[in-house]
Amino acid sequence: MKRLMILALGSAALAAPLYAALAPGAQAPSFTTQATLAGKPFTFSLADALKSGPVVLYFYPAAFTPGCTVEAHNFAEATDKFKSLGATVIGVSHDDIDKLNKFSVSECRNKFAVAADPDQKITKEYDAVLAAKPEYANRTSYVIAPNGKIIYEYTAMDPNKHVENTMAAVEKWKAEHKG
Repeated sequence: MKRLMILALGSAALAAPLYAALAPGAQAPSFTTQATLAGKPFTFSLADALKSGPVVLYFYPAAFTPGCTVEAHNFAEATDKFKSLGATVIGVSHDDIDKLNKFSVSECRNKFAVAADPDQKITKEYDAVLAAKPEYANRTSYVIAPNGKIIYEYTAMDPNKHVENTMAAVEKWKAEHKG
């Protein structure tokens, strides 16, 4: 009987999703942290950014790794369109600010900010820890409405759909909040 119970619990654990990102409708945890844009450090406040419109907050495992570089390039190419919709883009990883200063120039192409989360406080608040390697963030993107509510969440290690999906969520929000 004990073996059956262990087997059942093991099976249930395997059937559970590998991540537990915050769901749309949840209140986004507020945070202030050190960030950098075009190699220039500054203090980023989610509350302040939301005063200007929606925020696209994306978590990525580590600067200068192949998937994270692709994702940064994709967000850099789309930043002007996000801005035209009133949205702010910010990426978050566990990397320190010195590494992110370089990443913001070369891979983010001076287009959007990246924030340092060396103790993973923000990553944990957003349930964006990579289960297989908890020292890293999962590749999770959120769109947060100006009222602080999460309106979209997407988690996938493949970096190629994050921009397309968050852009669609921002466009939908914008269409619903004209005037």
